[in-house]
Amino acid sequence: MSLLAAHLNDAGISFLDTEAVLYREPGFALLDDDQLTTGSKAFGQARINPRRIQNKFWSSLDTTSLADKRFHHLSAADLVSRQLEQAWARVAKNGDQVVLAVPAYMGADKLGLLLGIAAELNVPIVGMVDAAVAATRRHYKNAVPVHIDLSLHAALLTRISQGGQAQVDRSAVVEDCGVLALNETWLRTIAEAFVQQSRFDPLHTAETEQVLQDNLDKWLASASAGAKVDMQVDYRGISHQAELDTLEFIAAAAPVYHQIVSSLRALFRADEVPALQLTDRAARMPGFADILGARVGGELFMLESGATARGLLARCHTMKNDGAAISLVRQLPWDQSTIEIKIQESVREEGQPTHLLFDNIAYAIGSEPLTLGSQPIDGERYIDLQQDMPGVSRRHCSLQLENGQCIVRDFSRYGTFLNGHGIDGSAVLQVGDLIRLGTPGYELRMIAMESGRGP
Repeated sequence: MSLLAAHLNDAGISFLDTEAVLYREPGFALLDDDQLTTGSKAFGQARINPRRIQNKFWSSLDTTSLADKRFHHLSAADLVSRQLEQAWARVAKNGDQVVLAVPAYMGADKLGLLLGIAAELNVPIVGMVDAAVAATRRHYKNAVPVHIDLSLHAALLTRISQGGQAQVDRSAVVEDCGVLALNETWLRTIAEAFVQQSRFDPLHTAETEQVLQDNLDKWLASASAGAKVDMQVDYRGISHQAELDTLEFIAAAAPVYHQIVSSLRALFRADEVPALQLTDRAARMPGFADILGARVGGELFMLESGATARGLLARCHTMKNDGAAISLVRQLPWDQSTIEIKIQESVREEGQPTHLLFDNIAYAIGSEPLTLGSQPIDGERYIDLQQDMPGVSRRHCSLQLENGQCIVRDFSRYGTFLNGHGIDGSAVLQVGDLIRLGTPGYELRMIAMESGRGP
């Protein structure tokens, strides 16, 4: 009898023991009239039979009938049950038990249903742990860690508090910014390269579209390792070639990356040093780590493959199924050495905001606070936002340059929003940022004035 660890991220459902990865397959299901196939076999048919493919059943786990009338007798719970059954049949030996790492998109209702499914399948679950906590095995001294992972449909960002152990502070699930959104963008980019360079459209047939999908991971690895990616598709005895610069992969993914960055920046206060902990899945995305370093700052830490499940095995080996109800564990002690991050003094750089643009007027940002609200205060630089907008406080927020950074501080009852995300007290601003106050609200854009230069 041994303890197995499972990471239930639908981009790669994984089961591990202390020696090896036993199962790693995506959360895909192929619904044929006479059989139900899950995992890699279903993924291998995703482009050939797209109307028979389901891939949201882990993230939308419930008992509601599927929308497709042909499969109205099935629900997401049935598909989860089928994949869990097939995975457990492959990995388990007599007497094995399992502890689960669960992603942020699985709330209490989904976890309760999952436990019921596991009980019906006789899968002996002894514990459930938040996946970000399971992966965080070190104390990041002088910094605030945020764990970053990608599921099929979302980016998963979890801020970790460090009061003596790793503990969930808060999480953000950035929808439509997961592996599938990135893959769709890259497949279109690759197909355009083949059309332009070889007059061959690999999206013209389902067969060659599947070939693109099957080769995508290999091409992304090449993009992460070098400046150019050589690609080849063989179809009906003819070999077609195309080439892409790595920068083209990064440019195609930039809109998704920037949505993730925007949400991530709102998780940090102005005086905090980010420690960005990337899963190997997130780190494999070409250019993603570089963009995080440039736009968020702090230090980046790349986790090894299977780090989440291994973190479970190392720290949850004493968990037992004693018949008590299983609840989600959101904190675990560290079991690896502390990383001390040196605090560096900020230096004002080119490209940081110099002005706030509101109602066609540019207001300079300086060391003296610029206050925004509905009631001017004597002796302060102030932008009067009037009193007819709901959700605007008398002294709502302020902006100023401090320690080489442009900082917004929120004083309101209603919240200040940075690029659509509520900040927690304060945040560092960048050129192009939008600040929103009130409902529906005022929008104010951060801009930089060009420095005066001679000819």
